[in-house]
Amino acid sequence: MSDSGKLTLFSFSGKMKILHLSWMAFFISFFVWFNHAPLLGAIAESLGLTNAEIKTLLILNVALTIPARIIIGMLTDKYGPRITYAALLSIASIPCFMFALSTDFAQAAVSRFLLGFIGAGFVIGIRMVSEWFPANELGTAEGLYGGWGNFGSAAAAMLLPTLVVIFGGPDGWRYAVGLTGLMSLLFSVIWYKNVTDTPKGSTYFKPKKIGGMEVTSPSDFILMIIMKVPLYAALSLLTWKLSPAGVSILTDTAAFTIYLTLAAIFIYDCYSAYRINKTIFTQPVPEMERYKFKQVAVLNILYFATFGSELAVISMLPLFFADVFSLDMVYAGLVASAYAFMNLMSRPGGGWISDRFGRRKTLLILTAGLAAGYAVMSLIDSSWPLFLAVAAAMACSFFVQAGEGAVFAVVPLIKRRLTGQIAGMTGAYGNVGAVFYLTVLSLVEYSTFFTVIAVTAVIGFITLLFLEEPKGHMAEVNEDGTVELIKVS
Repeated sequence: MSDSGKLTLFSFSGKMKILHLSWMAFFISFFVWFNHAPLLGAIAESLGLTNAEIKTLLILNVALTIPARIIIGMLTDKYGPRITYAALLSIASIPCFMFALSTDFAQAAVSRFLLGFIGAGFVIGIRMVSEWFPANELGTAEGLYGGWGNFGSAAAAMLLPTLVVIFGGPDGWRYAVGLTGLMSLLFSVIWYKNVTDTPKGSTYFKPKKIGGMEVTSPSDFILMIIMKVPLYAALSLLTWKLSPAGVSILTDTAAFTIYLTLAAIFIYDCYSAYRINKTIFTQPVPEMERYKFKQVAVLNILYFATFGSELAVISMLPLFFADVFSLDMVYAGLVASAYAFMNLMSRPGGGWISDRFGRRKTLLILTAGLAAGYAVMSLIDSSWPLFLAVAAAMACSFFVQAGEGAVFAVVPLIKRRLTGQIAGMTGAYGNVGAVFYLTVLSLVEYSTFFTVIAVTAVIGFITLLFLEEPKGHMAEVNEDGTVELIKVS
């Protein structure tokens, strides 16, 4: 399955070359996706934006990522990570340049909405890394990919304001944003010329049909349809936030039209899923080709609580520290960055622990720690010493990000040919979680916000009891009908 030898971090050949190029591609995708966040002040001043318009840009930036992760997952399984990542990085540079050249809110809004698509890049690398690394190294490799790539958003926060100062003038932010688009375009070429979808001699298994995720029993089909509902609910919630009931960017008519469109797409999505899977209602799938969709459902819920809470907390933590401890925003942002910094080691750590001590046991421990961590954060108030509050946030973030690493230590071990789609759905649930938690935050106090996350983590812990530890082998059928067994433990 991969070249021999252990996971040697500073090697740049064979499977390690693929791992390094994969996390770099993910790093650049997140660097571009969050290139506006640290520059909002300069962008608002340049384009004359109101507070409501700034908040709208933040919402639009994540809106498209939910369906994008599903679509990119399908394309990755069908066409392979090499072509899909190269295409995404190159095409996404276009709305990036559009945003840099925006002269009013409408242009900025459209380009920011389209840029949400690059947030789906994460899914592609999950499939690529799973093709190159054996099961006993997969959690660590996926953790390194996710943790180091995810750091792209923190790197944008640290580097882009400096670039604006270097470029200078009222258009400094435009040059900084444009440069990130150029990085994305150039790296798409580097990626395409330096990777292959699988090691030499290995088979890249593709879905038998495209247009929906394959399941292997009627009960799994029903569960899959149920698990689609929150994806559309999150998009409806985003629409509600943009309607007159929220920031009043959309008219009532426009919002109603979007609701109807989402309903129509959901109905078509269900029909398409039935068309792909209708044979399972008349003839059973051979035992060796089956997988249990409940495995996917459990991982979806866990990623909702882990990555969903991370995205939400990173968005609000500077403001939280500024409000509770009366800090200026620059210092509060610096203090809050400790939460994101944990990604560099926590996510790889979660994958490594999974490889060594078992997937299910690791997830149970980390989810319990996550629930306890947010419960502690709900108690933070101005009477706490600042260093203790920061320590609590960092401890909590270890369990959150290690949990993310542990989730994606399991995802590639469920069904190889569907890895992109499973990663896409699980990844999308992370964004659904962020939409849910940020909506909660807009309605309640900070302490209640953290308590809600802790409660959803407890629900995740309960669903984990239904997860089965991947064991033995999973079977994939070659085009010539021969069966290949892929080791998963």
